[in-house]
Amino acid sequence: MLGEVLQWQYPADAVLSHWFRGHKQVGQRDRGEIAEAVFDVLRHLRRYRQFAESGQGAATRRLAVLGLASVWPRSTLDTGLDEHERGWLDYVQAFVVADLPPGVRYSMPDWLEARLTELPQAESLMQALNQTAPLDLRVNPLKTDRKAVLGAWAQGPEAKWAPKPTPYSPWGIRIQGRPPVNRWTSFERGDIEVQDEGSQLLAALVAPRRGEMVIDYCAGAGGKTLLLGALMRSTGRLYAFDVSAARLARAKPRFARSGLSNIVPVAIAEQHDQRVKRLRGKAHRVLVDAPCSGLGTLRRNPDLKWRQHPESLQQLCATQAAILREAASCVRPGGRLVYASCSLLPEENELQVRAFLAEHPEFTLLDAGQILADRDIVLTLDGPMLHLRPDVHGTDGFFAAVMQRGPAAADQATESASARADESANEPIDAPMVDTAASRAARQAAPAETPTSPVAVPVSSTETPTALH
Repeated sequence: MLGEVLQWQYPADAVLSHWFRGHKQVGQRDRGEIAEAVFDVLRHLRRYRQFAESGQGAATRRLAVLGLASVWPRSTLDTGLDEHERGWLDYVQAFVVADLPPGVRYSMPDWLEARLTELPQAESLMQALNQTAPLDLRVNPLKTDRKAVLGAWAQGPEAKWAPKPTPYSPWGIRIQGRPPVNRWTSFERGDIEVQDEGSQLLAALVAPRRGEMVIDYCAGAGGKTLLLGALMRSTGRLYAFDVSAARLARAKPRFARSGLSNIVPVAIAEQHDQRVKRLRGKAHRVLVDAPCSGLGTLRRNPDLKWRQHPESLQQLCATQAAILREAASCVRPGGRLVYASCSLLPEENELQVRAFLAEHPEFTLLDAGQILADRDIVLTLDGPMLHLRPDVHGTDGFFAAVMQRGPAAADQATESASARADESANEPIDAPMVDTAASRAARQAAPAETPTSPVAVPVSSTETPTALH
C-alpha cells in the first residue's frame, strides 16, 4: 500500500481509504496506526530515503519500517524484523539529524526548500510543517456557542481529548488526538464541524450581515460556507459555487445538518457561466478561497510537497488570477472581496493581490487586522494582509486580503443601474435552497435586520469570465 501512495497518482488519504475498504478485517486501532505510519514516511521521505540507501532488501520495506518506528514501541517492531534490519534500525536511530543539510533534515524537495528559505524564520517554519497538526473543531453559532459546548464536554467522554478554546477564533475548539468526531452526538445534531482555526478566521474577514447576498466562490466541501451562513443567521442568500458538482453533493449533508436554509449550492462551469454573469455587481460580499498549492497544510497533507512542482505552481497562479477577476465582477460597489489561500508562497498570495489591485483601481485594500479587532479577535499582523503560520499561530498556513469596491459615481445612469441591481439582488438563479424545519424555525425566530445597501453600478464590460479550476 505504501508503494501505491509513493506513485503519487492519487492523494495519500484517498489511497488509504481505498485500501481500508478492501481490507475490512483491519481494526479501527490498526487503521489509525497504519495511517500514522504512512503519513510519517511522507513527512520525512527525503531523509528516510537517504537512510534507506544504507540497508538491504526492498527500499519500500525499509521506509515502512521507519514509519512504523514512529508509531510502535521498539519491542513490538522488533518482532517483525530480522537481525540485519534490527541492526540497521539501531544505526539509523542513532544518527544525528541536526548534522544533515536543511533540505534533507526537514525533507523538502529542493525547489520548495529554496522558496521557503526566502521567508522569515524559514527553519522554524519547515520544522513546524513536519509536525502532526491538532484537530480543530468549530461550533455552529446558529445553534450553540463555545462556552456551552465546552461545559457539556467537561462532564462527558469528550473530556479525554483535552478540548480547549482556540486562541484566536471565537468559535474554535482544539483537541488532541484523532477521536471519531463524526460519531459524537454534538456532531450528528450539527452543533460542531471540523474546521482549522485559520479557515474560521476567513469567515470573520468576510463579516457577512443578515439579509445580504454573499458568494463563497470556491466552496469545495462547504466548511466556510457553513460558518458564513450561521453568521448571517440563515437569512439573505448565500451562494456556494464550485466547478465540481460531486464536491457540492458531498457538502449537502453538512448543509442540512447545520440547520441553515439560506445556502444555494451551484455547480458552475469552468468558464463563461451564465449564472455567474447574472450576479455581476450584485453581491455584498464575495469570498475567493482559491485553488492553490496547499503548501500551508503540509501538517495534514504531507504528500503535497512531493506531488506539487514548479510547473504546476505556475498553472495554479494563472488560474488564481482568472478566478479572482471573475469573482470580483460579482461584487457590488461598496461591497467586499476577500481573496484567500492555504499557501505560504508570495506568488499565490500578496503578489496575486497586488497584481489584481494594479489592474482594478476601483478596489482598495482594507486592514485585515482591524476587521478582526472589530470582532474582538486579537491578532497582531505585519501589514494589512493576513499571514498565518503553524510555527507562529498554531494554525495551518493561511493568507487573506480584504478589498472593497469603491462607491459608484452619482450620475443618473448609475442611479438607474443601482435601482435595477437592488431590485434583482435577491432573485434566485437556477439552484435549490437547502431547507429544514429547524432552519425555518430559526429564521422565523431571528429578529429582522436590514443592512444598508451600497449603491450599485454595472460591471465594466472589460471584465470577462475566465477559466476556473
